[in-house]
Amino acid sequence: MSGLKITDFSVHDIRFPTNVTGDGTDAMNKECDYSAAYIVVKTDSDLKGQGMTFTIGRGNEIVVFAIEQIAKRILGMEVDKIFADMGAFWDFLVSDPQHRWLGPEKGVIHLATAAISNALWDMYAKHAGKPLWKLIVDFTPEEFVKATAFRYITDAITREEALALLKAKESGKKAREEEVKKRGYPAYTTSVGWLGYSDEKVKRLTKDALNQGFNHFKLKVGADPEDDLRRGRLIRSIIDDPANMPKGRKPIDPASIKDKNAGPTGCVLMVDANQVWDVSQAVEYMHKLEPLKPWFIEEPTAPDDAVGHAEIRKALKPINIGVATGEHAHNRMVFKQLLKLDAIDVCQIDSCRLGGVNEVLSVLLMSAKYGVPVCPHAGGVGLCEYVIHLSLIDYIAVSGDMERNVLEFVDHLHEHFLYPVSINDEGRYNVPTDPKGGYSIEMFDQSMADYAFPGGSYWVAAAKGEAPTPPQH
Repeated sequence: MSGLKITDFSVHDIRFPTNVTGDGTDAMNKECDYSAAYIVVKTDSDLKGQGMTFTIGRGNEIVVFAIEQIAKRILGMEVDKIFADMGAFWDFLVSDPQHRWLGPEKGVIHLATAAISNALWDMYAKHAGKPLWKLIVDFTPEEFVKATAFRYITDAITREEALALLKAKESGKKAREEEVKKRGYPAYTTSVGWLGYSDEKVKRLTKDALNQGFNHFKLKVGADPEDDLRRGRLIRSIIDDPANMPKGRKPIDPASIKDKNAGPTGCVLMVDANQVWDVSQAVEYMHKLEPLKPWFIEEPTAPDDAVGHAEIRKALKPINIGVATGEHAHNRMVFKQLLKLDAIDVCQIDSCRLGGVNEVLSVLLMSAKYGVPVCPHAGGVGLCEYVIHLSLIDYIAVSGDMERNVLEFVDHLHEHFLYPVSINDEGRYNVPTDPKGGYSIEMFDQSMADYAFPGGSYWVAAAKGEAPTPPQH
């Protein structure tokens, strides 16, 4: 590898027509075409790294432009020097003073940074011949800390505290790795509850999810409380009825879920408002949804409002509804505030909203210190492929726990990736094991050609009114 340099890159605006089928619809985002601002980083060998950041359509071209500008700075860099200190490389990415002025570690610049950072981690893992999660869990505690972004969060966790936390988990890493490879990582499904789905589709998908082994289900809410109650009760009527349990699957003891709101079969419902309310509205609305007995309300208000989340959590605690957020928390400092203010019951990292793996490691460490489970957001194109790696890192090396940690799963668009995620018959993610898979984000060339915007074959046909209907999920 010595002497290898980054010689070129290409950036692609890839958009999938999820709006046609209603996938991804919620109270805030009533139309969305799941999209990837996608980069391929090339070297003077066959070694490449793929990375992306996620948007929902319009504006994807802005992120593509930002990626192009930032990626120019890495041309000519020596690969072995990058891999020797990924922490220093991340500091380099976020420290350009002129790019930083546009948004210091937030906004479009940070989304673009995530794509490039993720591509280099993908390249690093491929060169090492390991899936990304395995590359990082094999780090020593010192190497893990070296790769982590600590600037601005040492009032929440110091390097010394992080090192002690990781060393305390070191002896159990091998056993946890073997356990999760055997059992899989627990998942929850959002596929049943998009706001644009008909009742018949909700019924079908909920029963399908039960047959797949899921026992955690998420419903999109926030447009109308009476309709949300009706839709929630529809899902509850299916998941709480022992008669709907598939053959051979025994109802789970609700006590084993550690959730007072688990139903008689042990199934758990969560609800997600996607930022649609003010603080007082969130409290009032969730009191109306109390009969659904959800584990948590996700994104009840503006994602940057840590104080607001703390107020909502305090108000909902007497009715045993928790608060979750994080998919739009744009950096580790927002998570620091949420954790220090006791504002969340569940931490939801996003693999693209944060600035790549280095910053994710920061949030995993803070969450472990504050005792808050990490349940990543994974509702968009490529996000499931990404975040299984992050949850495995958390379980094996950081928190050592997956009792309350469930990882979001949405069953669409996986067919476009060379190393797609899969779910076992107990509703758990299978562990990625392909040594060539890296960060699991490599997309098929044909998919990129078909869905490139606006010149891909699908979008050209759509402009003529001749595009095929995307597959139903």
